[in-house]
Amino acid sequence: MTHEQAVYLELLARGAATEAYDRPVLLARATGAGPEELAGLEQAKQLALRVRAELEGRRRREAELSALFETAHDLAGLRDLDDVLRAIVQRARSLLGTEVAYLSLNDPVRGDTYMRVTEGSVSARFQQVRLGMGEGLGGLVAQTARPYVTDDYFQDARFRHTEAIDSAVGDEGLVAILGVPLTLGSQVIGVLFAADRRARVFEREQVALLGSFAAHAAVAIDTANLLAETRSALAELERANGIIREHSGVIERASEVHDRLTELVLRGGGVHDVAAAVSEVLGGTVDFVEEPPGPARTSEGHATRHGDDWIASVSAGGETLGALVLHDRPGLDPVDLRTLERAALVTSLLLLARRSAGEAEQRVRGELLDDLLDAPDRDRRLLRERAARLGADTDAPHVVLAARIDRAGAGTAPDAEGRESADRQRLRSAASHLAATRHGLASARDGGTVLLLPLGPGESAAELARQTAKHLGGALHEPVSVGASAPVPGPLAHPGRVAPAYREARRCLEALRLLHRQGEGAAAEDLGFLGLLLADTGDIEGFVERTIGQVIAYDRRRGTDLVRTMDAYFASGMSPARTKDDLHVHVNTVAQRVERIGRLLGPDWQSPARALEIQLALRLHALSAAVIR
Repeated sequence: MTHEQAVYLELLARGAATEAYDRPVLLARATGAGPEELAGLEQAKQLALRVRAELEGRRRREAELSALFETAHDLAGLRDLDDVLRAIVQRARSLLGTEVAYLSLNDPVRGDTYMRVTEGSVSARFQQVRLGMGEGLGGLVAQTARPYVTDDYFQDARFRHTEAIDSAVGDEGLVAILGVPLTLGSQVIGVLFAADRRARVFEREQVALLGSFAAHAAVAIDTANLLAETRSALAELERANGIIREHSGVIERASEVHDRLTELVLRGGGVHDVAAAVSEVLGGTVDFVEEPPGPARTSEGHATRHGDDWIASVSAGGETLGALVLHDRPGLDPVDLRTLERAALVTSLLLLARRSAGEAEQRVRGELLDDLLDAPDRDRRLLRERAARLGADTDAPHVVLAARIDRAGAGTAPDAEGRESADRQRLRSAASHLAATRHGLASARDGGTVLLLPLGPGESAAELARQTAKHLGGALHEPVSVGASAPVPGPLAHPGRVAPAYREARRCLEALRLLHRQGEGAAAEDLGFLGLLLADTGDIEGFVERTIGQVIAYDRRRGTDLVRTMDAYFASGMSPARTKDDLHVHVNTVAQRVERIGRLLGPDWQSPARALEIQLALRLHALSAAVIR
C-alpha cells in the first residue's frame, strides 16, 4: 500500500468531510513535492472521493428503504380510511423532507380529482381545490398514471394551467412539486404529492422512493376501503336480518319459514335448498331461475303474478340475480305472498354471500402471491399459515406462469382500453378458479395474470404451461398465451426464488409473441437457444451494451432510428434498396444511416462474425424492451 493510499484510506475510515480530502494535496504542494507525487495524490484523492460518494449513496438508500418498510408496516396496522390517508401524507413529507405533502383522490362520478388530505398546508383555497383530468400537474398525473416533477411550477408549460389551480398553488406559495400516481392494478385512484416553497430538484431516487411509497399507500387505501365496505355490508346484512326477525313473528307459518331459512343459511345451504324449503311450507312447487320472466325484472322486493305462477325477484342494489317461481297457484293469500318475498330476500343474501366469499378468496390468494413476489422476506411461518388456510400445497415443486390474452388486432378498436380491462378481469377470474382447483395461487399483474401452481407427478413445466394455456383459452374462448418458469422447489421454503421465476415466465411469454406463437404455452425448454438465454440471462445486458450500446445511446441522445435501421438492413439481406422500402425512406437516407452506424461500430460491423453478434444483440434488445414494457 502506498503512502497516498494510506492517507486517503484513513480519511475514509473516519468519515472525514469532503474538504479534508484536499489537505494532503495542498500539504504536499506546500512542502515542495514533485509532479509525480502530486499526480499520485490527486489520483488517490479522486478515487477516494468516488468511494466516499458511493458509500454515502448506499447509506442513504439503506435509510430510505428502512423508512419505506417501517411505513408499510405502520400502514398495515391502520384500519380507518382517514387515519390511513393522514399517515400516508405525513410519512411522504417526512421521507422526502419537504415543506408540504398532500394527497388527492379521483372522483369517478365527476371525472376529476380533489384534494383529500394535506400536511404543512396553510391556504384554505389550496386545501379545497379540484383538478380536472389533465389540468395542472396533479390532473396530468391522474390522467396519464405517470409521475411528474417540476422544479418551477409556474414556468413549466408541460401541463395545462388554469386560473383556479394556479391561484391555489400561488396562495400556498409552492414552487417545486413532485406527484406520483396511486394505482391499483391499472386503475389510478389518486395522486400523492411532495412540494417545497422554493426551487428544488427532485432526484430520480426521490421520485422512485415516493413512487414505492405510493404503491404501499394505494394498497393500504384499498384495504381500508374494503374494510369500510365490509362493515357497511355487514351492517346492511344485519339490518336485513333484523327486518326478517321483526316480521317473522307475525304468524306461525312465517316464523316456521324464517327458522327453516335461517337453518339453511347456517349450515351452508344453497338457493335450491331455499326453494325446496319454501315449496314444503307453501304446499306447492317453487323453483329458482336465473333468467326471470319480464314482470319480475321490474318488481324488486315484491312478488308479482304471471299467469298461474307467482314470481319473486331475487335482486340486490338494482341488479337482478334471478327469481323464485311458485307454480300453479292462481290465488295467494298475503301471508304466503310475504313468505315468498322473504324467501327471495334470503336467496339474494345467499347469492351475495357466495359472490363475496368467492371474491374474498380470489383477493386473498392474490395477496399471498403478491407478497411472495414483492416481499419474500416476510415471516415464513405466517406465509405458511396463510397458504394452509387457502388449501395451497406449500411443499411440492411449483411453477410460476405468466398468462395473457393474445387476440389478433388487440388495441386497435375504439373501445380497446375498456375491452382490455374487461379481458384482464375475465382472465383473472378464470386463473383464480384454476388456481383454487389445483391448490395454487393467482393474481393480476403487469396487464395479465401470474399463477403459482404445483407440479403433478411426472409433469414438466412445459406441459403445465400448455395445459394452462388450453384451460384458460377454453374458459375464455380467447387465445391465451402462457410462459412458464423452471420448477421452484417449495416456494414458501424459498420465497426469494418466486420473483426471479416470474421474470423468467414473463420472458418466455414475450418470446412466444416474438416467435408468433400466441395462444400457446411454453417454458424455456421449448424455445431452444432462445430458451437457454431466457432461463439464465447471464450478462445479456452487458453483451447488448458491448455490441450495439453506442448505437442505442446515439438514438437516445439524438432521437434517431439507427437501431431499427440495422434491424431492417439485416432483415433485407443487407440490401439498401429493400431496406428503404421497409423503412419508407429514400435510399440515400439508408446509406447515410449505414455510414453513421459504421462510424459508431467500426468498419467491420458487416463482416459475418460481427453481423451475427449484432443481429443477436438486436433480437435480445427488442425482447428486453418488450418485457420491460
